Amino acid sequence: MSPPPSPTPELVSKNRFLGFLIWQTFTSTTIYFLTKLFLLSFFTTPKFSPSQLYFSLLKFFTFTFSNLLFSSSLSILSSPQPLPYASPLQLAAGLIRFAFVSSPAEPEFRRRALVSARFVVSVVVAGISGALSVVCLCGFDGFELIARLGFRGFVFGVLYGLFYVYKKKWVLEFPIIQRPLFYSFKMGLPLSVKRALKLSNVAYLFLAVLQVFLPEQLKSGGTMGQFITEQIILYIGSFSVVLCWELSHHLHQVLHTKRFLFAPPKGSAAAETNPSEPLLAALEESIPDSLPQYLAYLDLCMVCENNVDTWRRAAFFEETGETYRRVVAACLRPLEQLASNLCEGLEGCSVDKAHQLSNQLQSPTDSRLDSRHCEPLNNFQKYAWCARAVASLTTWSHKEDRFGVAQLTGSNAAVTSTLISSLLAVEAFMGKKTSLQPQYLMGPAAIKWNTPNTGRRDVVTTKKQGGSLHAKAYAMADVLRTSVYSIVSTFHDEMFTSTKAGLLEKDWVIKTKPLFGTYELLVQKLRHFLDFRAN
Repeated sequence: MSPPPSPTPELVSKNRFLGFLIWQTFTSTTIYFLTKLFLLSFFTTPKFSPSQLYFSLLKFFTFTFSNLLFSSSLSILSSPQPLPYASPLQLAAGLIRFAFVSSPAEPEFRRRALVSARFVVSVVVAGISGALSVVCLCGFDGFELIARLGFRGFVFGVLYGLFYVYKKKWVLEFPIIQRPLFYSFKMGLPLSVKRALKLSNVAYLFLAVLQVFLPEQLKSGGTMGQFITEQIILYIGSFSVVLCWELSHHLHQVLHTKRFLFAPPKGSAAAETNPSEPLLAALEESIPDSLPQYLAYLDLCMVCENNVDTWRRAAFFEETGETYRRVVAACLRPLEQLASNLCEGLEGCSVDKAHQLSNQLQSPTDSRLDSRHCEPLNNFQKYAWCARAVASLTTWSHKEDRFGVAQLTGSNAAVTSTLISSLLAVEAFMGKKTSLQPQYLMGPAAIKWNTPNTGRRDVVTTKKQGGSLHAKAYAMADVLRTSVYSIVSTFHDEMFTSTKAGLLEKDWVIKTKPLFGTYELLVQKLRHFLDFRAN
């Protein structure tokens, strides 16, 4: 009997979503019964009757449904990268323009407005889930109690939804070290309990202050003892609900960021003939920046860097060179997009002599690159995987490429040129000078003499030296620099020989115009790497 074929990228996401719902139901059910039996049983009097059993089952299934609703909103909102959204002012301006000018909305605005709408829906769903969960967990007796607990649960859920959206907890964070699922889930349990305790305390205090301004129908009544009992039950219920949500969020992160092997089973006919096709299909045919594409790049990076799946890496160096060319192209395409977007943003900030003095007097925080050119840095994880994978694959080709496909296809020159060009673009974004350094200004021991004023500046490097984007730019520059150094370290003898023969540019830099910088600048940067003085 032949083994089943590898699932498609879309089926991978669907299976992980269904698995997440199953495990989430198990955790929420466990918390529900533990809370009911060991915490709330001290404050309630059990009644055994057919109607009470019916209401108990109704409360349990409603509680389960509310948590499934919340978990579904997590999956709908989640994304491997931060998504650009429209602010309330931008939404209002767009609606006014559409209502009075009747002009079609721009695609960028529609995309941002759709993301903002998903945020609003997620917050509302969290409010509804909070209302149902608190009512089912804390009480189901009387309309006034249901209305009072439902309102507090709704406010409680909205607060959690706003916190979830504001902290960008919907962004999937892939772990540096891939561990077994149970171990990864167990490691996050203490943090989830601690965070649930903090959030429930803050929400309870907020509801206590809000209760002062509520109408009499929504305020707690009865004696002081009943009031204290109701507050204890509300606090325990709120903590249990938040714990369910935090565990759902943690479980969602663990299940959706786990590595998936895009390869046929080892020993099957597909593994002997074309084991790289499922991975290439996921890289080339998946929706850009979707979860299946991220999982494909993660799998590719681990195959290229580790010595576990050597048979899969060996298949990249097949005799025709077509597989190697497709893998390298899939890795270089995002890096080329990064360099192109940063180059467009930096060109918009270029100045001539007439504006040089005004820009020198301008504060570094007074100008900004266009936000749409800075957004690619939010995709840092994928760019890092691409750079690491293509650099590792080029490095392994020095030993494992029996047919010389890396050299024959011209991939080595394309890889080094793209990595250096992307590095120059990121360094320019950070504010580092990237202009060509005259050779006569370079002294012995790589000492740079003081350069005279040439009367012009290539780009204005006025990005604020702080913030998450600048931190990601620094991290991206480190990844690119390390990737180039790994290639140079492996091929140092060959590059040094080519330098003596005057063939370094021919073998390791492409002749076409790079996306950022010039051909001469790329050659000079490569020489700096070869001398181990690129920083």
